[in-house]
Amino acid sequence: MNNPTNDRINALRERMSQNGISATIIPQTDPHQSEYIAAHWQARRWFSGFTGSAGSLVVTRDKALLWVDSRYFLQAARQIEGTEIEMMKIAIPGYPTINEYLASNLKAGETVGVDGMLFSSREAEKLTAELSAAGIKTDTSFDPVANLWPDRPTLPACPIIIHQDEHAGINASQKLADLRDFITDNNADAILLSALDEIAWTLNIRSRDVKCNPVATSYLFITKNGGTLFINPDKIDVQGAAYLKDLNIEIKPYDSLIKTLQHDTNPVIAVDPATTSARVLETLSDRALKITSPVQLAKAIKNSTEIQGTRQAMIRDGVALVKGFMEIERRVLTGETVTEITVAEILHKFRSQQDLYFDESFDTIAGYGPHGAIVHYSATPETDARVGIDNLLLVDSGGQYLDGTTDITRTVIIGQPSDAQRRHFTLVLKGNIRLAMAIFPTGTRGAQLDILAHGALWQQGLNYLHGTGHGVGHFLNVHEGPHGIRTNDIPTPLHAGMLVTDEPGLYLEGQYGIRCENTLLVVPAMTTEMGEFLAFEPVTLYPFDRKLVDTSILDDAELEWLNAYHAKVYQTLEPMLDDNEQAWLRKTTQPLYK
Repeated sequence: MNNPTNDRINALRERMSQNGISATIIPQTDPHQSEYIAAHWQARRWFSGFTGSAGSLVVTRDKALLWVDSRYFLQAARQIEGTEIEMMKIAIPGYPTINEYLASNLKAGETVGVDGMLFSSREAEKLTAELSAAGIKTDTSFDPVANLWPDRPTLPACPIIIHQDEHAGINASQKLADLRDFITDNNADAILLSALDEIAWTLNIRSRDVKCNPVATSYLFITKNGGTLFINPDKIDVQGAAYLKDLNIEIKPYDSLIKTLQHDTNPVIAVDPATTSARVLETLSDRALKITSPVQLAKAIKNSTEIQGTRQAMIRDGVALVKGFMEIERRVLTGETVTEITVAEILHKFRSQQDLYFDESFDTIAGYGPHGAIVHYSATPETDARVGIDNLLLVDSGGQYLDGTTDITRTVIIGQPSDAQRRHFTLVLKGNIRLAMAIFPTGTRGAQLDILAHGALWQQGLNYLHGTGHGVGHFLNVHEGPHGIRTNDIPTPLHAGMLVTDEPGLYLEGQYGIRCENTLLVVPAMTTEMGEFLAFEPVTLYPFDRKLVDTSILDDAELEWLNAYHAKVYQTLEPMLDDNEQAWLRKTTQPLYK
């Protein structure tokens, strides 16, 4: 019986042979270096069958290998089973990087072919440098997908939506003026933005091109006097056309970017090599001024309107979660069949009833028992487990509202937990609380705080390998840079106004998974003779499962923090709930004592 994955890989090898290519890399991205991508760009998924949101497939003349990080070790192993693909673990001793593998397994004079639109300039330069050291050539003009994917989805054509100033806080005219100041200050003539969330934020537009990420497939080219949005013109209605015209933004077809740049006469064009494709940089050649996009940091530091909107979105999200978890609990206790997919459907139902709701911010992760140990588990009809009362249910979910983006994980049990479950949960919760309580000087980077989340687990010989926290957009991508909290260093320090998640976890294969996640706002804490200090304000509003807390593991300050947080959750959400919901929330937020 033929295996579709193996058949596709073999067809790719034929294409490679015809083009003199010994190996190719198929990343999980698009020409904008996005993390979450439209169906049109899901080539890695189509070739491999692996559905995770990160990871790269490498195909050589006789091997197929899939590089994934710790979030996907279990999922990838399951999804590539029965194919010729081998799993390679990123950042695990004994496993080479993609570049190291290719440099060691190809011969001098052979060629690695990649699609230069799907590699950032920075990644392509690194690939070329490391392979050339071994005498291996790189060809960035090879398209591994062309004519092999017969039913490939078309480019998304969802209309753009104007993100109103009442929610955005700063109008697009001011953002464009700031960009033009940046152009002048850096002795450039223009700037090209490729990252979809940066374009959406700059122009205050949104769309539905990428599932759960309200961005529009486009490029934005800004000069000192005007600009061009490269986008499918069918996405622009009369109102959108008038809006862009008022901003002095011309509209050109999405696929005309390269040709336009070839004929453009601006001598110096600023581009970010981390988000701009190698093909674009090759087109610009010596006209490219490589910079870090100024939009990254400006977008990450939320203005007062965005902060207030996020707080309001979190309140409505908390109300939806109370209603949702109450229904899940009631159904399970009355013997109704509740599955992992049902959990996601219930939460979607109550979120979608809230004011200003737009979409989910990512596909809900609902993992019961062993499935909770698969970090980015996604239930399918084949794997959909029934939720019972004797194991942990991990639910990671979020919503897109016109005034903010939410991201929360709660681990709950409907029955009574074991001592081991309570111990493991409380060690994870302890890390969440320790990080949330942090006070730190300005200039502190996320890696300097990560020990607070990991420490209690490490002391018990336990660990998690994913990052502790990522930035969160404002009615934009749920994963946002340039900051973050993780063991490896990210150079951007934390600034007041940034949103970052706090999500330590623990995953026991075959047993259960635990993650405790709140979204935090970085706020000013104090100014002393030693300088300015920052702190975290939790903006997520939903209780942790009290039944899972072993208070003997928490110190007095941590327990005080937890009780104060639960009191805030109740006081904030109570006015928006009916009598039954108030009673349920009052019970789930009662103080805990040693």
